[in-house]
Amino acid sequence: MSSASSILGIDFGTSNSAMAFKADLAAPGPSTLLQAEGTSLAMPTAVFFNTEDHRTHYGRDAVLRYLEGTEGRLMRSLKSLLGSALMQEKTVVHGKLMAYQDIVALFVQQLAATAERQMGHLPATVVMGRPVHFVDEDAGRDQAAQNALQHAAQAAGFKDVRFQLEPIAAALDYEQRIVNEALVLVVDIGGGTSDFTVVRLGPDRRNKPERSSDILATTGVHIGGTDFDRRLSLLAAMPLLGLQHVGPSGREVPSAVFHDLSTWHLIQWLYSPQRQREVQALRSSYSDTVLHDRLVRLLQEHWGHRLANAVEETKIGLSNHQSAQKLELDWLEQSLSPEVLPADLQQCLQALLAQVAQCALDCVQAAGLQQGQIDAIYLTGGSSALQPLRAALALAFPDTPQVEGDLFGGVAAGLVHGQAL
Repeated sequence: MSSASSILGIDFGTSNSAMAFKADLAAPGPSTLLQAEGTSLAMPTAVFFNTEDHRTHYGRDAVLRYLEGTEGRLMRSLKSLLGSALMQEKTVVHGKLMAYQDIVALFVQQLAATAERQMGHLPATVVMGRPVHFVDEDAGRDQAAQNALQHAAQAAGFKDVRFQLEPIAAALDYEQRIVNEALVLVVDIGGGTSDFTVVRLGPDRRNKPERSSDILATTGVHIGGTDFDRRLSLLAAMPLLGLQHVGPSGREVPSAVFHDLSTWHLIQWLYSPQRQREVQALRSSYSDTVLHDRLVRLLQEHWGHRLANAVEETKIGLSNHQSAQKLELDWLEQSLSPEVLPADLQQCLQALLAQVAQCALDCVQAAGLQQGQIDAIYLTGGSSALQPLRAALALAFPDTPQVEGDLFGGVAAGLVHGQAL
C-alpha cells in the first residue's frame, strides 16, 4: 500500500471525529473505518491540557481526566471556532501563548498520527469533511473556516487537501448498501450543524467518476447537538445558578454568564480572573445567595464542562427512554438532582427543531420535488439519534421511511468515494 495511491477521509466533527481510508483511490469497493481512539471508531473532539504534568490528552482520555478532577483545561467543540474571530486569538497553553488555530491543528495532527500508525504511512491525500455552511449567510467567514481547516491538515503533513460536503459523503456511504435506485434526503445532524442533501443514488451509479448531476440540492443551518444541549441547560440547569432569578431590586440577575456557561466553546473564558470577579460582583443581584454560591463554586472549581456533560447525558436519557430523568448535580451540591421531563426537552427544542425541519423541506423544494417523491430519509450524525428530531422530520415527511446509518462513522466512510470539491 503506497502513500501515493491511498486516500484518507477525516470527519472533523463538532462533538466527535472519525476517519476512513481506501488503499487505492481508483479502486471500487467500500472504505475502511480506522480506530480513532483505542478500539473505538470515533473519538470526542476534545483536548485537555494537563497542568499537573504538562501533557496534552485527546478524545475520551481528555474528557475523563477533566471529569476526574485533574488540574488543567478542557477544550471541546473546536469546530465551532472555525470562521470565528477567536481563531487567531491566543491563549495560554502549558505556560506559552498558542493561537486557537494551532489548537485545532494539534487535534488534526493527533488524528493523522493515529491514522499513520494503523496504515503504516501517511497518505499524501486527505479529504476533509465540511458542513454546507460553517457560518450561515457569510461567504467570507465560511471560506475563512475552510482555509483554517486546510491549514490544520497541511500542518499535519498532508500534501493534497480536498474537501467534501458532509451530507454528500454520507450519501455516498449509504449508496454502498442499497440495491435499487432511489431519491434520498440525507440528514446529517452533527454537534454544530444540520445539513441536508437530496441525491439520486443507485448501484449502477457507484462507480461514475462524476456525480454532480446526481446531487439535486443541498441546504444547511448552523444548528446541531450543542445547540440542543444549550437550550436544555438554559431551561433545566441555569435557573439553579440564578438565571431568571429576581433580586432585591426587582430585576433579574444579568444573564450573560449563564448563556456563556451553557455554550461548550465559551465555557473556558469564564475561568479568567476578570470574569470570576464579575461573577463575584453579582452577589448583590441575588435574593437567594445559595444560587450565587453554587455559581461561584462551579467556576472556581472549573466545573463548567462537567455541568455541560451532565446536561448532555440527561438529554440522551430523555431521548432514549422517553421518561423523566435526573440531572445529576450532586457533585456541585449534595442532593441537587432535579427531575427533567421529556416534555421539557420537547418544549426547549421546539423552535430549533422547527428550523431544522424547515431546512429539510427547503432542500426538497430546491431539488424541484415534493415531500412524497423522496424514497427515504437517511440519518447520520450523532445528534440525528435524538427522538424529538426524528419526530419533527416525521411530521414534515409523514410518508417517508427513515433509515439510520452509521451515526458516527458514515460521513468518514463516504469521504473517500466520488470526487471531492
